[in-house]
Amino acid sequence: MQSSLVNNIFSIKAQGFQQTAGDIFQFQYQNNAVYAKWCDLISSLNHQPSTEFPFLPISFFKSHQITTTLFEPRQIFESSGTTQTINSRHLVKDIGLYKQSFSKAFEIFYGDITKWCVIGLLPSYLERNNSSLVMMADELIKMSNNADSGFYLYDYDRLRETLVRLESQKQKTLLIGVTFALLDFAETYQMNLNYTTIMETGGMKGRRKELTRFEVHDFLQQRLGVEHIHSEYGMTELLSQAYSKGDGIFVCPPWMKVLVRDEEDPLRVSVSGRGVLNVIDLANIYSCSFIATDDVGIVYEDGSFEVYGRLDNSDIRGCSLLVV
Repeated sequence: MQSSLVNNIFSIKAQGFQQTAGDIFQFQYQNNAVYAKWCDLISSLNHQPSTEFPFLPISFFKSHQITTTLFEPRQIFESSGTTQTINSRHLVKDIGLYKQSFSKAFEIFYGDITKWCVIGLLPSYLERNNSSLVMMADELIKMSNNADSGFYLYDYDRLRETLVRLESQKQKTLLIGVTFALLDFAETYQMNLNYTTIMETGGMKGRRKELTRFEVHDFLQQRLGVEHIHSEYGMTELLSQAYSKGDGIFVCPPWMKVLVRDEEDPLRVSVSGRGVLNVIDLANIYSCSFIATDDVGIVYEDGSFEVYGRLDNSDIRGCSLLVV
């Protein structure tokens, strides 16, 4: 059963999502003790439509080992945070699932990775271990097979020189960066980038004054001369990412879906509307595919979504970016 489920994940069609999600729910209920106890607690054990699967609170990744089947983890991803917070830990059985997820998603949204130069501006993440974002960026850098691809840390002079050269070559370039570093770079250098896509991943971490998403994107657009700022929506507890190509509207790959729950009644989950976001990530087959996040937002009828911020009573994550 495991192999057939894994094989279905990345070839899934829209009409097959609910069936595959139901199969994974049954598999996780039978093989994930923490999730099974949660399901029992809220008395939702029947084979349900996708909007009614029990969603595990994301905070459980801080207090429990969330694993489906018993295994020795090949990788442990850990969330960023402050010295006052307890970080989430995601125990990964098969790192190949993560690599498949982000590489196929990139291809869906941006095409052939070998056509790109990939530049990572992720200093705060490189300064700690076990970042899923750093692993993703590192793999995309390697897959691009471009001599100028790489991490640039705080060397903004070299980054500017590289971007100027790539622009002169009309080389399609992805500059993926943590928000505060992109702001620092744009503050230092004003450019007019025609062949470069700027993708922010969130992340102020107290390094700068908190800004709204609109303020961040407007500043970057003005200083770097780009029409849109792209964004990535991912988290330590997931193995999939959604992407925005502008205006903060995120779209999921076929094996990921975002729903919305009522803040006053967390068991009331809808396919669209305003509230707190729930995520179904089918790639999370060996941890938990049904996650109740602390992110507040809106899900539109076509499945795209926006993130407004986080619940007031949730821990502030290192990758948070306020938008209201």
